[in-house]
Amino acid sequence: MIKEKLLPFDIQNYLEDERDSLLYLQACFMEDSGDGKLIKKALGDIARARGISQLAKKAGMTRAGLYKALSDEGDPKLSTFLHILKALDINIKPVSA
Repeated sequence: MIKEKLLPFDIQNYLEDERDSLLYLQACFMEDSGDGKLIKKALGDIARARGISQLAKKAGMTRAGLYKALSDEGDPKLSTFLHILKALDINIKPVSA
């Protein structure tokens, strides 16, 4: 019998470009239960896929500050959230139902 070693799934391996990141974030917005944890997790995944240091600099934050804001315990302010989105070149616009 051959035993295969399965590696844990890591979304960062599949976020190859801005389109992938945007589709992932859109899916999380559609599935969010209202507390924002899934969206914050998605932003963290996208940030790590793109490079935390570079993104933090572009967002006007420290690397540690970005990690903290997107951590499980983090609760980023709306302004921080918007800075991160801007640094990721992601624009969010409200749409009518």
